[in-house]
Amino acid sequence: MGGELRYQVGQNAYIKLVLHALKHKTSAVNGVLLGRLSGGDTNPVVEITDSVPLFHSQIGLLPPLEIALIQIEDYYGAQGLNIVGYYHANERFDDFELGNVAKNVGDHIHRYFPQSAVLLLDNKKLAALPKGKDGSPVMQLYTREVSRTWKLVESDGSSQLISKDWLNPELFK
Repeated sequence: MGGELRYQVGQNAYIKLVLHALKHKTSAVNGVLLGRLSGGDTNPVVEITDSVPLFHSQIGLLPPLEIALIQIEDYYGAQGLNIVGYYHANERFDDFELGNVAKNVGDHIHRYFPQSAVLLLDNKKLAALPKGKDGSPVMQLYTREVSRTWKLVESDGSSQLISKDWLNPELFK
């Protein structure tokens, strides 16, 4: 019997996507998530090891996106990494909806990597990063259901989204 699929965001991937969103605060930003599936059937984990920032305006234009995806697949595929997901930050500060562009790109990636995820960045948490010490992830995890819709994975005690903390609070416990 297989375990519940989890998503682990590595430090490099997390830092890149956060910095991309912070640099372009007033624009929608997007990028792809790179990694691999590990853990076998008993404890499957999508390890997100890197992210590639794509655009920070005009994110819905298909030709540049297609070219970018082809180049990323070629370059990182030679290094043993796959495109395992997509990240997106909305333009408006108070917009927490996963828009059509994010869903469509997520659907495209899902065709090639069925365990793919979409990370929607929370602009309010991003804005609070420089001011506070909140260690919670600044993103929401969406996974694709059998019904072909993207569903927000609720954050609870058995969270499927794991973000590696550079402070290593669990290191000596």
